[in-house]
Amino acid sequence: MASRESAIPTILIDNEKVRVTEWRFSPGAATGWHKHEMDYIVTPMTTGVLSIESSDGTATDVNLVSGQPYFREIGVEHDVINVNAFEFVFIETELKR
Repeated sequence: MASRESAIPTILIDNEKVRVTEWRFSPGAATGWHKHEMDYIVTPMTTGVLSIESSDGTATDVNLVSGQPYFREIGVEHDVINVNAFEFVFIETELKR
């Protein structure tokens, strides 16, 4: 598999209750494989498609709409790739226990 450019995370808030990170993806950029250690909410700032590669080897294209958040529980393991021809941005809010 070809190496991908890395998405750029910028931590906006990190305190005892939450960590809020802005993720910026140039076209083709990816988060890299990771496992979520906290429940989290993603709020897209861009409308477009992200490809989610799961640990079982499957890839799913997900349509996201700016301002429409979704929630996932702790333990999700994946790589997230921007398959758009434009920059994609989302805000991730991780809930600390």
